Amino acid sequence: MKSNLVILFAVFILIPSTRAQEKTETEVIPKKIYVTNNIGTERPPVIDGVLTDPAWDLVEWAGDYVEFQPDENTPPSVETKFRIVYDSKNLYVAFKCYDPQPEKIERRLSRRDGFSGDWVEINIDSYFDKRTSFSFTITAAGVKGDEFVSNNGNNWDDSWNPIWYVKTNIDEEGWTAEMRIPLSQLKFGNAVEQVWGLQSTRRFFREEERSLWQRKPIDTPGWVSEFGELHGLKNLEPQNQLEVQPYTVTRGESFEAEDGNPFRDGNDGTITAGLDAKIGITNDLTLDLTINPDFGQVEADPSAIALDGFQIFFREQRPFFVENKNIFNFNVSQSEAGNTFGFDNVFYSRRIGRSPQGFPDTEDGEFVDQPENTTILGAAKFSGKTKDGWSIGALESLTAKRYAKIDHNGERRKEIVEPLTNYFVGRLQKDFNDGDTFVGGLFTATNRDALTENVDFLHRSAYTGGFDFKHQWNDRDWYVGGNLVWSHVEGSADAIKGTQETITHLFQRVGADHVSVDSTRTSLSGTGGNLQLGKIGNGHWRFETGGTWRSPELELNDIGFQRQADDLRHYTWIGYQTLKPDSTFRRVGINYNHWAVWDFGGNLNSLRFNTNSWQNWKNNWFTNAGFNYEPIQYNNFALRGGPRLRLSPEIGFWNSINTDRRKKLRFSMFHNGSRGLDNSYARYSIEAGFAYQPTNALRISAFPQYSINNDKLQYIDNIDVDGQTQYLNGTIEQRTLSMSFRLNYTINPNLTIQYWGQPFISRGRYREFKHVTDPLAEVFEDRITVYNPGQISFEEDVYSVDEDQDGTADFTFDNPDFSFIQFRSNLVIRWEYIPGSEIFLVWSQDISQSGNPADGLLSSLGDNVFGGEKPMNIFLLKATYRFVF
Repeated sequence: MKSNLVILFAVFILIPSTRAQEKTETEVIPKKIYVTNNIGTERPPVIDGVLTDPAWDLVEWAGDYVEFQPDENTPPSVETKFRIVYDSKNLYVAFKCYDPQPEKIERRLSRRDGFSGDWVEINIDSYFDKRTSFSFTITAAGVKGDEFVSNNGNNWDDSWNPIWYVKTNIDEEGWTAEMRIPLSQLKFGNAVEQVWGLQSTRRFFREEERSLWQRKPIDTPGWVSEFGELHGLKNLEPQNQLEVQPYTVTRGESFEAEDGNPFRDGNDGTITAGLDAKIGITNDLTLDLTINPDFGQVEADPSAIALDGFQIFFREQRPFFVENKNIFNFNVSQSEAGNTFGFDNVFYSRRIGRSPQGFPDTEDGEFVDQPENTTILGAAKFSGKTKDGWSIGALESLTAKRYAKIDHNGERRKEIVEPLTNYFVGRLQKDFNDGDTFVGGLFTATNRDALTENVDFLHRSAYTGGFDFKHQWNDRDWYVGGNLVWSHVEGSADAIKGTQETITHLFQRVGADHVSVDSTRTSLSGTGGNLQLGKIGNGHWRFETGGTWRSPELELNDIGFQRQADDLRHYTWIGYQTLKPDSTFRRVGINYNHWAVWDFGGNLNSLRFNTNSWQNWKNNWFTNAGFNYEPIQYNNFALRGGPRLRLSPEIGFWNSINTDRRKKLRFSMFHNGSRGLDNSYARYSIEAGFAYQPTNALRISAFPQYSINNDKLQYIDNIDVDGQTQYLNGTIEQRTLSMSFRLNYTINPNLTIQYWGQPFISRGRYREFKHVTDPLAEVFEDRITVYNPGQISFEEDVYSVDEDQDGTADFTFDNPDFSFIQFRSNLVIRWEYIPGSEIFLVWSQDISQSGNPADGLLSSLGDNVFGGEKPMNIFLLKATYRFVF
């Protein structure tokens, strides 16, 4: 804690000494123009990194880059130049990156999109919509990076992997790069003479310096809107893209055999095939298709455990859904202030192909073969942006009916655990006012077929929709924006009753007069939304204020992600940033936030204040520190349908330190904690580790994490005792230990070896069992009644409670102590043998089991991971070939 106070004190003392940079008026930055030329009958440049081809002499060098970071609008340390020419099929770009010490050019190898070492980049706004662009980056080591930029630079999608060609070379003046970008990989209109947005960035590694061809003041909002212009593009022929990529996968599994279980004999294997295709319907609209997609090379999700009952958000990693995901993104209430359930989204692609939600009814002695995932029979994605400013996205997917197989002494039957399901997502946005304004809408539909008895708890259909907008003015310094979301689900009376009673809604909760369970309903409709006003540019000061809501009936989880409903909150964020480096800092920012949260019954459930600061030091270290204070805190969900529960006022903090990321050996640390002011709970977590790059080809990192959760009011169960509900809680001492380890070895930019592994253990021990008697009492001890030793006994892993001590147990409950151990790892060898075509060799390993909660963390982890049962091993060989027509 002392280190946090030192950092915060230094920040507040040193900020006033920074040079005043307030603008007296908005500065007008002239747009640069580069004029390219068609090479005509000239021979196209040979892509070898040596810039001696005569075609380059058809145009002039562009230069005069200006420093962007750390000292904006000053001459850069080194000079950079580029040339651009084109023909009927390709755009060619040449770079000269001058360096007076060529031997010090940093040539770190990495997989595609690694962005390590020295690099140079070109951004092309071929739509000329001033909101989206295509980014191509090349490092001095020859590693390619490519990203699709949207939302005026707020989203950079590195899953976009176009086919393009590049070579680099180092000479006595520095290093050079030569690119060939097929026009089929860009999107543009059919005008006779076109104007595209253009920007170029150079990273000078030794000084951690960025310089730009087109100047952009550090406090100017947006990115693409500030580009210069590319002229001279005449009679370009639209290129209708057509790529087909079949694949085949050989898969083998080995695991611990289970005596008597015919489905767990220790081995399994399959051979499958599928197809991906990309079809250019027009030059700016593309249809992506996938048939029986395989995602076996995707890294496993990190281990996690949650005791609050809410689902855990995991990021999408599957290539088909990651690419162009920005088009379908529809956050319910993301804000600069945070703390608004920013993960909530109308579309969460991981619902498609999810683990089956049903489980068969079985008897003693029966064995079950439960499928792990739902097969995606096929999916199609239609997306793009027209020259008139329409962004269009449509996704259609069909997942298979899945059965669990049940074996009873050799007799087999099967039961549906996931029905045949169709998912649809449609997205539309329109730009106005030269890109300063957009309005849009989204619609989703989930329809399930033939819901048999054991999956009748699912919704038969679910529909969601939304409208969003944003308007910016005063050179995009100010903005107002927001969205409106609605949902409608239909199903059997039992399915809708179940929805009302899930932890997302809890209509049955005691004392909530504004909600109640209606067991006759067969549909449910709700709304949500967000409205915000902010200033993000032109000066040191920035702010945002707004409000967001989710009605009690809002239900997005069929194809979206939503933690809880019945929530209405206001937020405000105010931020200050420096614009120029000084003798101590490159950049500094200070922020203030506050939030107030109500439910739709008018109850004030939370009032929270926060202040935080981030610092980029002169030595390129990064630090931050933040403090929270929450004087009012109630929880509608803590008792899982019980009454609203008062929680103690809370203080909290967080702090991180990151050393210079350019160094071969670098360290980072992040820790945070919170505590009830009456000591009714305390939580602390720390993650600290290192990344080491002993050679340009090898990078190793290890980040262990340890967390403590001590809570005197941890929910266990709601128990009926003589017609009265007791809200059983206990004091938990939870400890969680994990470590994420990575090893990346890059043989060359097209051949890489990557390993990821994570051992994980979370152990919880309970004591001091109690029940909640006065949930709104101001003093913690008045909210609960603790069972004394004469009222509770323990035998054969079961607790018995005799409240009146008459010798007869009033109720029993299982020992809630737990120890969950998991080890997951992936080893992936990837070879891109020709551009766009790849071979993957994958070994995945998984150990998941329960340990003894009485054991120590390290001993239990070691015994179960290294001395326990045989792990699940998956080996696969995947080969793809991309045909380009």
